[in-house]
Amino acid sequence: MGLLVEGKWVDQWYDTKSSEGKFVREASKFHSWVTADGSAGPTGDAGLKAEKGRYHLYVSLACPWAHRTLIFRALKGLQDYIDVTVVSPDMLENGWELKSYPERENNEPLYGFEFMHQLYTKAKPDYTGRVTVPVLWDKKTETIVSNESAEIIRMFNSAFDELTGDTQDFYPEALQVEIDEVNARVYDSINNGVYRAGFATTQAAYEEAYDELFSALDWLEARLSKQRYLVGDQITEADWRLFTTLIRFDAVYYGHFKTNKQRLEDYPNISNYVRELFQVPGVKQTVDMEHIKRHYYYSHATINPTRVVPEGPQLNYDKPHDRERFAKVAA
Repeated sequence: MGLLVEGKWVDQWYDTKSSEGKFVREASKFHSWVTADGSAGPTGDAGLKAEKGRYHLYVSLACPWAHRTLIFRALKGLQDYIDVTVVSPDMLENGWELKSYPERENNEPLYGFEFMHQLYTKAKPDYTGRVTVPVLWDKKTETIVSNESAEIIRMFNSAFDELTGDTQDFYPEALQVEIDEVNARVYDSINNGVYRAGFATTQAAYEEAYDELFSALDWLEARLSKQRYLVGDQITEADWRLFTTLIRFDAVYYGHFKTNKQRLEDYPNISNYVRELFQVPGVKQTVDMEHIKRHYYYSHATINPTRVVPEGPQLNYDKPHDRERFAKVAA
């Protein structure tokens, strides 16, 4: 994370801090949409037509929000349609670096930029705000389509279907109301909850986030004891939005963010659920634990000033799960 203020980079891990020491996440600012025919998207912002090779995705393998977009790119067969640049896991005084890791060589294929903030100011020279990943870039108009992961995955879910022939739908109309409701709770208490605990600067703010997080995990464990997936009898967007936080929990959030009441491995249903999602074809290849641990432990100097990256824990998401006891996934 970081901010551009009057054209200058500001190393800002906490986004906006309230007077109570709470972590407050700033909203994304680019909200155009890629659609099948180029019509405007659901937010009413400008629409851009789905075309092979037109768009470029910038991601971090460490970031859970960027990870969502990589999963949808893989599941929807978009690898040959949307190119990807992976930033370095090290995010230091200049923010996200457009360098390969561990080689430290320039990794930006379009303009030779060194830092993500250069891409933001190419799109909007007077840009002020957070410089984040993922970023979906339009090579034709040379601007940012969106830096909001929740919107990018919905574009990937349907905009390219006529080109790819892949009609899987992770946001089916019949389940949308429930998916949105589940997403809201998961986002507030789990996705963002781990950050609210980890970046809290007062004991009270930390304990509030911690309690909400584990209350939500208890709710999740109970829900997954009765059904295979979060909504309906198929994998939906809600599952993938949750998965990218859960896959990082035991490796990073449990220790680094002090969310250490229980590991996910101590929740039978959650741990089985995570392994099942990890084993969906194409997903494993989007998970890079080396990048994940390196980013959090090395980049968060306010939390881990020594920048020592732990060797453990030993995790095995390939071991068998028992989720088949529930109804099979809908065809």
